[in-house]
Amino acid sequence: MIECCRFVDALADRGWAHAGGVPCSTFGGPIGHLTAEGRYRPAANEGLALSDAAGAWLGGRRQAVFLQNSGFGNLLNPLTSLSQPYGIPVLAFMSMRGWPDPAADEPQHAIMGSTLESLLAELGVWAAPLTDADPESVLDRAADIVDSGRPAFVLVPFRSIGAHPRTERGHSNAPSLPDTAEVAQAISRACDADWTVFATTGYASRFLHAAGDRPANFYMQGSMGHVSSLALGYATAQPERPVVVIDGDGAALMQLGAFSTIGAARPRNLLHVVIDNGGYESTGGQASSAPSTDFVAIARACGYASAWVVESITDLDYCLVRPFDGPGPRLIVVRAGPVRGEIPHRAGASLGLADVAARVRRQAVDVDVLA
Repeated sequence: MIECCRFVDALADRGWAHAGGVPCSTFGGPIGHLTAEGRYRPAANEGLALSDAAGAWLGGRRQAVFLQNSGFGNLLNPLTSLSQPYGIPVLAFMSMRGWPDPAADEPQHAIMGSTLESLLAELGVWAAPLTDADPESVLDRAADIVDSGRPAFVLVPFRSIGAHPRTERGHSNAPSLPDTAEVAQAISRACDADWTVFATTGYASRFLHAAGDRPANFYMQGSMGHVSSLALGYATAQPERPVVVIDGDGAALMQLGAFSTIGAARPRNLLHVVIDNGGYESTGGQASSAPSTDFVAIARACGYASAWVVESITDLDYCLVRPFDGPGPRLIVVRAGPVRGEIPHRAGASLGLADVAARVRRQAVDVDVLA
C-alpha cells in the first residue's frame, strides 16, 4: 500500500500539483487530498479529463489524469487524435481492474484487464506499473517521458494507494433525502409484470437486485453512462412494453448526449429516473458536477415530454402510479442522500452477465426465434 500523502507529494515535487478525472476507489485518497486543496476537477468522462489536461499543458500547467481501465475506451479518441498527433504530453494514472489475473476480478473487467498493456504498446504509449517499493522511480521515468513530448501511463494496482484524513464523502445533498436503496425499492414495488427495468452500474443495480430479482431486470455492471441508450434501443424495439431506466447523476453526466438522442426519438414508453446524490457513491462518494447541472432543464431542452424533481419516496410513489400515460419520454430526478444501510452484492455474484441479457431478451422475443 502506497501512502496517500507520499504519492501526492511526489507528484507535486515533479510539477503535477493539479489533477482531474473520473474517480475510482483506488484514487479516493489522492482525490480527497487534492479536492480539499482546490486542486482536483471532476470530469464527466475520461476522455474529457484527458482533453482538460491537454488544455492545461497548452496553458503552461501540468495536470494529471486519474481513471480506471474500464473507462479507457472513453479516453482512446482524444489520446490518439489529440494528444499523440499534436505532441501534447499527458500523465495518466490508471487503476487496473482484472489485472494481472482477470479471473480474480469481476467479469466486466476481464477483457480490459487482460489486453490493455498490449493495447498501449500497440499505440506506442509508454506504460509502467506503480510499485509500493519505489514509486518515486516510476514517477521519475514517467516525468522523463512527458518531458520528451509523449504521453505516459502509470498502471496502478487496484486499491494500492491509501486513504487520507482529508478524504470526505462528496455528497452535497442532505442525509434526510431518500437513498438509492429506497428509490430502487420504490421502483421494484411499482413494477407491473410487463415492465422492463434497466439499472445503471454501481449501487443502483445492486439495490434493484436486492429489492427483488425479476427476469425483466437488466443489471448494468460497467459501461458507465450507457444504460439510458441501452434502454432506448430496447424501448424503440418494443414500443408496447413499458421501460424504466434507473440512472445516476455521475453516469448521466458521463454520456449527457444520450438525453438529446432520447428526446429526438420520443419513445412514449420510456421513463428515465436519475438518482441525484451529488457524487460517485460506489467509489467513495467523491463529488460530481451534478450540483451545478439542471437535469430537468436539459431533458426539456432535449425534447422530453415531461421532467420533474422529487425529494421524497412519497412523491416518487405518486409519480410511479401511472407513469406511462400520455406522451414520452419522461424524466424523474430524485434528489437523494448517501446510502445508510449495508451494501448488497452485485447481481453478477449470483447471475452470469450473459444470463442477465438472455433473460431480458426472452421477455420480448419468443424463445423459438432467438438468434
